Amino acid sequence: MSHRAVEVLSSAALVIAEDTRHSRRLLDHYGIRTPVSSYHEHNEAKETPRLISRLRAGDSIALVSDAGTPLISDPGSRLVAAALEANLTIVPIPGPSAVMAALVGSGLPLDRFTFFGFLPRKGRERAEIIAEIVDSSATVALFEAANRVAATLEALVEAGAGARHAVVARELTKQFEEFRRGTVGELASVYSKGDPKGEVVLMIGRADEREVSKSDLESEAAKLRASGKSPREVMDHLVSTLGASRNAAYRIAHHSET
Repeated sequence: MSHRAVEVLSSAALVIAEDTRHSRRLLDHYGIRTPVSSYHEHNEAKETPRLISRLRAGDSIALVSDAGTPLISDPGSRLVAAALEANLTIVPIPGPSAVMAALVGSGLPLDRFTFFGFLPRKGRERAEIIAEIVDSSATVALFEAANRVAATLEALVEAGAGARHAVVARELTKQFEEFRRGTVGELASVYSKGDPKGEVVLMIGRADEREVSKSDLESEAAKLRASGKSPREVMDHLVSTLGASRNAAYRIAHHSET
């Protein structure tokens, strides 16, 4: 934590946090005695007017995140919007951000990038966002639960992004920090065998790279079968050469037998 952050937290009238126990331990580590109050998605509608009243009265309030940066897939947007509407001053204090650390270490182009937060778990909205990611002309970053990484990568393969460069970053700034790079299809195959551990940032290269659609894979599989290749050989070729996931390649390779 930066010296400036310690100064701000020490001088504030109140610290608000999603998990007061977690934040209290952090403040105690730095000898900060500022009172801490909870602020999260379940009480922000009730708490925001009270906090705005305190700010109007001259108090300074510091909003902290349990991990990372406030408002980045964390509570705070409602409060910041209300403060600005009340002509109050917002002072951002730079600090840790998983998505920024992941992008910087990804090796993907960063002249343009888009952050999608956490994807919906299912349904039409999820499918629409997957399609938007596939069509994006910018590098894409998103948060994903470890047990859904394989399914998200597989959905991207099915949508035609199997050959796109991708990076899975986990446990950033921690002891077991890891970056795993490959095509979307290759990473889908890796994580179909076991979920990553810890908190994950998934990044996908931009859409101006070479794309391989499902119809492209089916056409290639048909040609390989016609040349005498076995389903296993077809599957391996689709994975290694065209970036398909092993699940998608298996289905296409065996479907071409019929």
